[in-house]
Amino acid sequence: MCEEESKRAVMGSACGVQENETAGGESAGEDTPASSRNFIQQIIDQDIREGVCRQVCTRFPPEPNGYLHIGHAKSILLNYGLAREYGGKFNMRFDDTNPTKEKTEFVESILEDIRWLGADWEDRLFFASDYFEQMYEGAVKLIKKGKAYVSDLTPEQMKEYRGTLKEPGRNDPARERTVEENLELFERMRAGEFANGEKTLRAKIDMASPNINMRDPVIYRVAHLTHHNTGDKWCIYPMYDYAHPIEDAIEGITHSICTLEFEDHRPLYDWVVRELEYPNPPKQIEFAKMYLTNVVTGKRYIKKLVEDKIVDGWDDPRLVSIAALRRRGFTPESIQRFVELCGVSKSNSSADYAMLEYCIREDLKLKRPRMMAVLDPVKLIIDNYPEDQSELLTVANNLENEEMGSRQVPFGRELYIERDDFMEEPPRKYFRLFPGNEVRLMNAYFVTCTGCVKDENGRVVEVHCTYDPKTRSGSGFNDRKVKGTIHWVSARESVTATVRLYENIIDEEKGVYNEDGSLNLNPDSLTVMKECRLEPALKQARPGESFQFVRQGYFCVDIRDSREDALVFNRIVSLKSSFVLPKA
Repeated sequence: MCEEESKRAVMGSACGVQENETAGGESAGEDTPASSRNFIQQIIDQDIREGVCRQVCTRFPPEPNGYLHIGHAKSILLNYGLAREYGGKFNMRFDDTNPTKEKTEFVESILEDIRWLGADWEDRLFFASDYFEQMYEGAVKLIKKGKAYVSDLTPEQMKEYRGTLKEPGRNDPARERTVEENLELFERMRAGEFANGEKTLRAKIDMASPNINMRDPVIYRVAHLTHHNTGDKWCIYPMYDYAHPIEDAIEGITHSICTLEFEDHRPLYDWVVRELEYPNPPKQIEFAKMYLTNVVTGKRYIKKLVEDKIVDGWDDPRLVSIAALRRRGFTPESIQRFVELCGVSKSNSSADYAMLEYCIREDLKLKRPRMMAVLDPVKLIIDNYPEDQSELLTVANNLENEEMGSRQVPFGRELYIERDDFMEEPPRKYFRLFPGNEVRLMNAYFVTCTGCVKDENGRVVEVHCTYDPKTRSGSGFNDRKVKGTIHWVSARESVTATVRLYENIIDEEKGVYNEDGSLNLNPDSLTVMKECRLEPALKQARPGESFQFVRQGYFCVDIRDSREDALVFNRIVSLKSSFVLPKA
């Protein structure tokens, strides 16, 4: 399978389909049982059969007011995967209609995240702000049709007039202004004659509607702000519920796929495209968001964590922003697999974070070399090994994938081992080093512990042992068996590194939020281990490159802080998993 075919297959899998791309008017799922296709695919299949849709066009429309998180990955992969499956088009569009929170920094980060996930918008990059003139003209059209009016109500008054779920709203005193009055006032709003909040433009629909979204919603507000894309050209900005259907209609989106909270907004979406008389209006379809247990995804909370310097920026590896997952060492393939396992439905549900960890383990286990790294080192001295001798041992890069070959690892008289691999007075069933016990040094020799040396504080600084030269790994020696195997690195040739161990930033036992609404933070979410010792091959590791450290987990070189002379590794995930993949 070539790289492009592989990419298409993964994307098809990510949206819960088998790859079966067609062009034009044929249903991509013609030979696929309806029961195996999600409800969105079934809707699109029917639209194609009935001639409602000739070429599928989807979009991903983030607001550039923060970094994307794992939940956005589902929408990205779903929309892109559907466009690929049906031989259609995929638009990357920024819904940048609110200049109060939007930044170029967020635009750039979002584009980088989407590229990394594998979604390719080709030359179809759009900004809602590019349509501001058309949106303004649409508002003028509504005014002329008697479907919009300028209001003088303050936000507090607007809320009072709006009514409740049980009581209808009351008509705005300005609701019966003439078309001429409304056109003049709206033009003056654009000219900058009114202060922020002094005037709004409202759609004229039905203040008694049981759907509060249809009770004369605001579609334009005054905001004297500089926009990241249009500068100071505008001082009035469209509201999302008005702007979004226009953007979709202008771009020829056939299926506007969004999350469930927009289901009650769909009547307004349809009202806008109908009243503005767009031909071939887009169809809004809602699906359930992807929730993850015990994680922080809310932009407000993440922003506070960043501003309070509790985390190291929006890409801190303890977060689940896409940038953070990338920095931690997750792969696009692992996230695509996670999205696939979560599926597409109309019912809200939560996925266990352990399932995301399962996906990265499964993705890396056959791809990455298994290296030796000692995170809490203590020196091991083999007293009967010649002082002036050293040797190279052949070590398989990945025992489960022979195609990855092998490497040479230096071995000598002085090594480093993990501190917890030695105990003077061990408990029962402790099979590692203690005085008189024999273990295998991984890929090397059998050694027998003879004792240890402590400093003035009673801390062990050296462990001593002897080795049996006949027991070299691969020699065929089977005279005796040992129960323990420990890993090691050469003391003389190992490289020093800093290793960061991450746990959930939320205290899982206490839940995400405290009673006052603040986050219930885990004080042990980050452990920094300095002076770790790694086998010398890791000196060549490059930012973003990942490895399995035997017995420790999967790690990657930090893309921001690591340098050639000061390596920094992030633990992606431990080796142990609490998640079991359900049987089909």
